[in-house]
Amino acid sequence: MSVGIFNRVLTGLLVFVLFSSVSFASSLKLTRDAENLEAYISHPKQLAVAKEKLAKLEAKTGKKPNLVIMLVDDMGWGDLGVYGGGVAIGAPTPVMDRLANAGLRLTSAYSQPTCTPTRASLLTGRLPIRHGIYRPPVFGEKGGLADEITLAELLSEVGYRTAVFGKWHLGKDPGQQPQNQGFDESIVMYDGSPKIFLSTDYKDKLREIYYDPELKAYIQNIIKKNPGLMKANKGEKAELALAINWDNAASLDQRFADYSVDFISRMTTQDDPFFLFHSFTKVHEPSLPTKEFAGKSPAKQVFQDSLMEVDAIVARIISALKENNLEENTLVLLLSDNGPDEDKFPDMGHTPFRGAKGGTWDGGVRVPAIFWWPGMIDPMRSSDGLFDFTDIFNTLLTVAGAQGKIPVDRYIDGVDQTSFLLTENGESNRNAVFMYTLNHLTAVRWREWKKHLMIAVIGDGTYAGGIGMKNEARIVRTPGQNIMNLYIDNKERVSVGAEKSWTMPFFGRIIKNHRQSLVKYPPKKKVLTMP
Repeated sequence: MSVGIFNRVLTGLLVFVLFSSVSFASSLKLTRDAENLEAYISHPKQLAVAKEKLAKLEAKTGKKPNLVIMLVDDMGWGDLGVYGGGVAIGAPTPVMDRLANAGLRLTSAYSQPTCTPTRASLLTGRLPIRHGIYRPPVFGEKGGLADEITLAELLSEVGYRTAVFGKWHLGKDPGQQPQNQGFDESIVMYDGSPKIFLSTDYKDKLREIYYDPELKAYIQNIIKKNPGLMKANKGEKAELALAINWDNAASLDQRFADYSVDFISRMTTQDDPFFLFHSFTKVHEPSLPTKEFAGKSPAKQVFQDSLMEVDAIVARIISALKENNLEENTLVLLLSDNGPDEDKFPDMGHTPFRGAKGGTWDGGVRVPAIFWWPGMIDPMRSSDGLFDFTDIFNTLLTVAGAQGKIPVDRYIDGVDQTSFLLTENGESNRNAVFMYTLNHLTAVRWREWKKHLMIAVIGDGTYAGGIGMKNEARIVRTPGQNIMNLYIDNKERVSVGAEKSWTMPFFGRIIKNHRQSLVKYPPKKKVLTMP
């Protein structure tokens, strides 16, 4: 170690020692409501304000709030106009931009690196290391929400009508299907993308051609068992709602919008509040815009066409809420399940951060997140407060008055962010975000600082954006002081760990506490692992 670096490290440690009695204690003075719940930063005053707002609304409406999640597939942080995309990338997104400007736009919301772990974490409030779904199932593998307790189940217990329309991708065995995971009604595609249905009969029309005869036969068998969109009411056997083929694949998201709009309209005549999980198949590759949108984007590219179609579908759902006078009593979340997939240029999204779908560079896990609730969430709000998708579980249960339903027999990684969302200039209650690649803790974010414990590299040792969606990749450990400042280096290029060594004890305590929770509540046996 050079003299200069040694002196900087020594100075940092001395600063830490001098101020540890104040700064360390104040930064890590967290509240933990139960041993199995994640510790959080307590903001009692803003929590009291949020509770009062919820109570007044319920007194006015006479019912609990409705909850709507719109989850877009593979939409990058930089795709929406309010995040720097939109017209800048040849795909105007006026509806989603207006939604953000009328509510709260988060700039540091974190998903999981791929779609299935994100969906599982959103619905359970648990990190992949807890629920065991480390990556998406492929080619008919088994693996889903076995023995998990979902948000839909708990909301059902307190009187909510629950529905999911769109991409499921959380298991296709009967016990893993949505009607057996808490949803009263569902019309879903079990697999991750329509292309699995198209690859055998229309392989000449797709970019990817499955040449392996065994693989082709395997996929044909999958299609035979799950030929398209499957429909079911709670506890019933799923039935085919629509066979997917090349002629209708582009219109799937419009069909899902039909189902969601119909559900919203039907719920206006019901006394029960509702939870709607609308899960897009777009903009997952291959982008298949409908004829109405094909070639309509300024970019004249299928991805941008599809992004504009997503914007129009969001408009349909918001319009349905407004036309039925439900917007005052409905919390809407607009999210993406992970960063953009950069493997299919030019059919891909955009992010200003390093990396993409599949990895824990911020480009893979830092996603757009918009919260809209007229009269409850102040308009024109933007916050860089930390938010993890596991927080959705706790937050929606609190909004629904069902926080007492949170399980006590398993560890819950989410924290209640109700006060963050509902108070003027509300502050995040989350102290740190833990990022996993498969079953490896690879990165931790605390404030604007991010520590990399492990990084995916490809064959020649180059840092990979993801875990190798196309390339052979391996996970390697990083130097102990691999710490980036995301405010000045959102490309995560330069470690400032040596110069900012005072951050090391903070990360040390955060990581130690997280790993201790894994000792008290051991990780679930792997449900899905790398093949």
